[in-house]
Amino acid sequence: MLIIMKLNSPRSEIEQVKEKITNLGYIPHEIPGEARMAIGITGNRGKIDPEIFLNMPGVLEAIPVTKPYKLANKDFKPGSTIVNVGSEQIGTKELTVIAGPCSVESRDQIVEIASSLKNMGIKFLRGGAYKPRTSPYAFQGLKEQALQYLKDAREATGIKIVTEVKDTETLPLVAECADILQVGARNMQNYSLLEAIGAQRKPVLLKRGLSATIEEWLMAAEYILNGGNNNVILCERGIRTFETATRNTLDLNAVPIVKKLSHLPIIVDPSHGIGLWEGVIPMSLAAIAAGADGVIVEVHQDPANALSDGYQSLKPSKMKILLERLQLLAPIMERTLNLNK
Repeated sequence: MLIIMKLNSPRSEIEQVKEKITNLGYIPHEIPGEARMAIGITGNRGKIDPEIFLNMPGVLEAIPVTKPYKLANKDFKPGSTIVNVGSEQIGTKELTVIAGPCSVESRDQIVEIASSLKNMGIKFLRGGAYKPRTSPYAFQGLKEQALQYLKDAREATGIKIVTEVKDTETLPLVAECADILQVGARNMQNYSLLEAIGAQRKPVLLKRGLSATIEEWLMAAEYILNGGNNNVILCERGIRTFETATRNTLDLNAVPIVKKLSHLPIIVDPSHGIGLWEGVIPMSLAAIAAGADGVIVEVHQDPANALSDGYQSLKPSKMKILLERLQLLAPIMERTLNLNK
């Protein structure tokens, strides 16, 4: 349910409504708007009678929310969420570009690629320290050592770090390093991890699960939001279908659907979505044309010898071409690129 307060309701009336919600055994969530305050109600104690709130001072409306994802729902927040990452913002008219290798392989490798990307104007570096892999024999990442290398890259360039958190045990270590915590596709429904991340206030990049519906994806976001962390960025990275010509099927249908259903920003991962480097540039452009707020792209100096996902990684020279084409496309979509000038 969503409680809409009257224009300029005093803090005392807002607190009375929140206290009433808490006494009923539910959780109140303040949702500030441009003109008036709304208070969302979550909990699993059954339906609430709107009449309970309609006669309270300051209450204008009590609106039932029928979708199972309450806090991610556009009914809860009609505007768009903007996620602050230090001095940067994701979800504005400026398109976000995140780039870097699948895995951190050495200090020299990650500092070099960070410097190259920074020179292109890119402000966010992706790089895996902990790598959940299908095979236990595949490269699992340099783990804590890689986190230090990512810190070194940030110190050397000022670039912001996006890296995956694999489990609750390593969450504190990763959170201490990352500017944005990435939840990988395999962990989208790891509810213990989502709850732990919800207790954080650090921005989160939540990737869609391999076979997840859009509703399941938004419900995963709900776990994080319900924990009090409102800094959620959704990431479409392709889903598993019967098609074998590509690694996954990049579901760009999800972008306008999510924009209709939710206020959360959404970016697209074309590298995992298609799994072939030559398809990354066209699918990146298609993602922006579909309305995405940005892209996350795998870039490696030497893809042929990468320890993971080299076949879907762009060389820096190709990344420059992608940026040039995005700069041409962005104005058509009434947007700009968030790059260092």
